[in-house]
Amino acid sequence: MRVVVQRSKQAQVTVEDRVTGSIDKGLVLLVGITHEDTEDDVRFVAEKVANLRIFEDEQGKMNHSLLDVNGKLLSISQFTLYGDCRKGRRPNFMAAARPDYAEKLYDLFNDKLRQMGIQVETGIFGAMMQVSLTNDGPVTLIVES
Repeated sequence: MRVVVQRSKQAQVTVEDRVTGSIDKGLVLLVGITHEDTEDDVRFVAEKVANLRIFEDEQGKMNHSLLDVNGKLLSISQFTLYGDCRKGRRPNFMAAARPDYAEKLYDLFNDKLRQMGIQVETGIFGAMMQVSLTNDGPVTLIVES
């Protein structure tokens, strides 16, 4: 499982000119799932994301987690994170999980985060989406299982 984590001041996702998810202070997650991922990977990454200390304290140090600052999440499914660009000019997506399997784990991932008390907004799995955000910092990290 591979997740790009971006700290944001505001973000939203639009599908067919309709906003399906919108947050203010929090994290934007681009979530990629490979065929080898399991529910254990989902739990590990959800815990890691919720508890990453990447929000600033009163001294400007990154000491607070999303849970500490009561932030929100915008979670976007992103199979292209498993695109292999080493050969040719067209990415190979064979490492990305099949859609039915990926959607099950993506939904579980979002549910795990909600169970921690985090407000989770999403796009629509498998849809063409437009994502806009104001990256805060900018702070961008990659979390993998």
